[in-house]
Amino acid sequence: MNLFTETNLSPDILKAIGELGYESPTEIQKQTIPFILSDIRDLIALAQTGTGKTAAFSLPILDMIDDTSRKIQLLVLCPTRELCLQITKDIKNYSKYMKDIKTTAVYGGSSIMDQIRSLKDKPQIIVGTPGRVIDLINRKALDFSAIHWLVLDEADEMLSMGFKDELETILSETPETKQTFLFSATMSKEVERISKNYLTKPHRISVGSINEVKKNIKHEYYVIGYRQKKEALKRLIDSNPNQYSIIFCRTRMETQEVADFLMQNGYAADALHGDLSQAQRDTVMKKFRLKNIDILVATDVAARGLDVNSLTHVIHYSLPDDPEVFVHRSGRTGRAGKDGISIALIKPEESRKLKQIKSVTKIEMHEGKIPTGEDIIKAQVGGVFESLFEIHEDFFEFDDSLIPDLSAFTKEELAHKLLQFQLKDLALYYKDRHDLMDQKLSSRDDDGGSRRDRRDRDRDRGRDRDRGERSERGGKPRRKNEDMVRFFFNLGKKDQLKKLDVLDIINKATSGKSKKRAEIGDIEILEKFSFFEVEKSFKDNVLSNIGSMKFKGKEMRAEVAN
Repeated sequence: MNLFTETNLSPDILKAIGELGYESPTEIQKQTIPFILSDIRDLIALAQTGTGKTAAFSLPILDMIDDTSRKIQLLVLCPTRELCLQITKDIKNYSKYMKDIKTTAVYGGSSIMDQIRSLKDKPQIIVGTPGRVIDLINRKALDFSAIHWLVLDEADEMLSMGFKDELETILSETPETKQTFLFSATMSKEVERISKNYLTKPHRISVGSINEVKKNIKHEYYVIGYRQKKEALKRLIDSNPNQYSIIFCRTRMETQEVADFLMQNGYAADALHGDLSQAQRDTVMKKFRLKNIDILVATDVAARGLDVNSLTHVIHYSLPDDPEVFVHRSGRTGRAGKDGISIALIKPEESRKLKQIKSVTKIEMHEGKIPTGEDIIKAQVGGVFESLFEIHEDFFEFDDSLIPDLSAFTKEELAHKLLQFQLKDLALYYKDRHDLMDQKLSSRDDDGGSRRDRRDRDRDRGRDRDRGERSERGGKPRRKNEDMVRFFFNLGKKDQLKKLDVLDIINKATSGKSKKRAEIGDIEILEKFSFFEVEKSFKDNVLSNIGSMKFKGKEMRAEVAN
């Protein structure tokens, strides 16, 4: 099947997708459309984001749906409001000439009463997020007893966002006779478990693999210490002028911090994360799509459903834990036949994680040097002329007589004056700035000493405090540091964190079947982050449990401190 016209899809569907410019199906569409049209088995389809999965499942279902029935026949579940709206829009476009087909989106962040009223139109297709679907089931506003098809789109993301219980509840509300299609970018253990419990002998389609990354994306990485990370990011942005990029961060707090830093330094940037209201998220996404801002700082989850084909760069401000997530992030650039650049900023201690990503993905990454001020000015000069020679329409008219006599200048002199005027502020900023030295994996720490020296200083400071201090718990003398593990903790004073809070968090993270309680050492709360020490035997408990806890609604993260 090389053309959509070679399928058995109805003329109304072919007319609609033809107007959308659809001619040749993608690989996932080539395999999925004939299967759904001809087979009654369940399906697991593995394909990366942006490969055309919505058309792959919706086109054949639209071809088979009963437009004379007013019962819900198709339910599509997806992780985010943005993706929900995008799928709904696509299905409505595909069914443009199917006048009796109605599609309704249900999602959180909008009036549930408005959505209940929209259900009175008796749609045959529901696209929804798990939480809102559960709410509507509980209000008896949704009845799935007659559905023929259930689609779990971005199943891995729904599970990673904690929708496991909601998915299982919804699945239990649907008839056993339905056909279930599970679409996912990865096959995690949770996705595998859901498929085993709720799919019956599913057929599998896998399009591409983690090892088949886009060839038109150049991958670069830069090793830099934590304290210099934001300045390094600024230099990389300045050395890549005219970029339209997404910067990926691990947490909501980090996302906002990086966006604030960029905006304070005059960049057209904004943040997209879960702490924003829905109206704020919509505004940010609209500004980015319209290119009113050209840098979006986002978490992985918040960026789901944001479909932009003209990104020039993806910047990994923080590396993801999953190599496949790295590939998915990077794949947002280099679309529509264009080249793209993926840039990763890594701390020296993340060398093992980077090696794992390179090993699993087989991506060829090139280590770069943080650009100097001179490098940046050279790149900016090229950027000015690149912008100048783009095809521009005339935005206003003026009399040529307003242009002064320039005959006394050569073209080189005029260009020199133009560049001095255009790049004055940037040149002054970098004029007296020291170059950022690459932080090699064997390099010295940010404050001038080696990492081993820093550990020694920390140990010595701990011993000094041991002479006069008692433990934060029970007045018992602290253990020597050799028996303790020192952790970095991502919350601090600005999060209203107190020592008693840290004690409570550690106790909860280390509590288990054993009656033994973890010995807690020094607790140091700083403005934006903290450090604490815990008995070595409880190291794994801290690392595995704190990430699933929250403090006053904020995500927590603990890492072993160097």
